[in-house]
Amino acid sequence: MRVRVFYHDKCFDGACSASLFTRFHRERIAPGANYDYHGLVHRAGALFDEEEFSGDENAIVDFKYSASPRITWWFDHHLSAFLTPEDQQHFQRCQQNPDCAAHKFFDPSYTSCTSFLAHIASTRFGFDTSPVKDLVHWADVVDGAQYESPQAAVEMAQPAMKLTMIIEATEDPQFVPRLIPLLTEMPLDQVLGQPFVAELLPPLLDRHRCALELIRDRSEERDGTIFFDITDAPLEGYNKFIPYYLYPRATYSIGLSKSSFRTKVSVGSNPWTPANHDRMVNLAAICERYGGGGHARVGAISFRPDQAEHARTAAAEIVAELRAKNPLA
Repeated sequence: MRVRVFYHDKCFDGACSASLFTRFHRERIAPGANYDYHGLVHRAGALFDEEEFSGDENAIVDFKYSASPRITWWFDHHLSAFLTPEDQQHFQRCQQNPDCAAHKFFDPSYTSCTSFLAHIASTRFGFDTSPVKDLVHWADVVDGAQYESPQAAVEMAQPAMKLTMIIEATEDPQFVPRLIPLLTEMPLDQVLGQPFVAELLPPLLDRHRCALELIRDRSEERDGTIFFDITDAPLEGYNKFIPYYLYPRATYSIGLSKSSFRTKVSVGSNPWTPANHDRMVNLAAICERYGGGGHARVGAISFRPDQAEHARTAAAEIVAELRAKNPLA
């Protein structure tokens, strides 16, 4: 059996989810199956190419729903899991069919897709999650921003943080597929020590330090909201906690950046903010207005690379809205 696993690319939780799905599927569903991996990214336009759903089974983890009949497994935890109301209705109909409902799962209350998948695999299929306990823990920490401080998030002492940086920065399409199987086969410090992984770390740490200084120079904090525009900088990614490292009392952060395939508006909230959580704005709902999505506390919007002005307009509107709704006021 050939199983194609589609996962949220350039994302630690996406890679962990793909690895955990593989181990679960191999142990509990199809021993001896062969797996290959295909990363999915949020971009303007179509997110899926149906021709790529070519496995005997096709799984999507940590990414939006596809109504394609070729998709046999789906796990997601994002509030914005459905591209259209029709997709959501399709999933709801699926839940009325026992065969379909037994393979497609959604619960936005979980911190990471990895922890959600671990729960379903153990409770529904008898999968033993004890060997992957550490991986599940770090997926929750990274995807839920559950670091003890901005320093822990930005100074990156832990192997999971260094792996996250590499995963988010790599431009090699074969790197994450090569990494995925290792995540549930060995401890994260050993994964980080693999030569093809370790050799990428020193230049990325240098780039991280440059990104820190760039955002320091470009960012402005007012009324509890940080804004910065680095669309002219050649960065494929940056540590999303840098703004709160620089402005620890800020509540929200909006960043404009540009990569080879999109102009991105990143919208986040400070995990360490002293704000009243009941007054926090649902950032996923804001991003959905512009075709993006995410979680209540963090989201993003993707525009085409040539739509920088549209992205800038959206960012300015969001900045104005969040500054007017500062929960610290």
